[in-house]
Amino acid sequence: MKSYRRPALLVCLTGLLETACARSEHLPAVRDGDLIFQTSRSSQSVAIQRATGSPYSHMGLVLIRDGKPYVFEAIATVRYTPLDRWITRGVGQHFVVKRLRNAGSVLDAAGISRLRTAALHFAGRPYDLTFEWSDDRIYCSELVWKAYDRGLGVDIGALQTLRDFNLTDSAVRAKMRERYGDTAPLNEPVISPVAMFQSTLLTTVAEQ
Repeated sequence: MKSYRRPALLVCLTGLLETACARSEHLPAVRDGDLIFQTSRSSQSVAIQRATGSPYSHMGLVLIRDGKPYVFEAIATVRYTPLDRWITRGVGQHFVVKRLRNAGSVLDAAGISRLRTAALHFAGRPYDLTFEWSDDRIYCSELVWKAYDRGLGVDIGALQTLRDFNLTDSAVRAKMRERYGDTAPLNEPVISPVAMFQSTLLTTVAEQ
């Protein structure tokens, strides 16, 4: 009896498809406007964690495109990243998804449209390594905070200044010296991932 062997290319494509399907089955059930947090592998992650006292050093805004979930985030530039790829980038692929407690009334079709418009205003902007409050460059939590503030008039988390953080840690001091030299703008307004993570306006809807 003649044996049948699938062509190597078909075997490869089948394997890739099965992997993609398995990955998609483990994605959280997110909605437009959700906030997602992770521990970044970036070179500044440890300094952010120690300065803010939180393991979460990166975040983004969930937006649905063509029926698929993406994270709109500030990294090298402000851009869309597929949700599965975004999760894979984080330490241990751990993430937490949070949602407005009153999302049912605030994030209706009109609300989502306003939020998306406010967020996309920053598309393509370069990442802000010095965490300034200007719109010229944007960092991760600043992007999400400003999108909600300007699109919906909702302020998630309280603004702080650089001097409010733990600046005595050696990793924090080294990173600040690298970025600012001897003239750090200690009174610059800052919104940190942990300030948004701890906001009472949010509730956790998924964690892995």
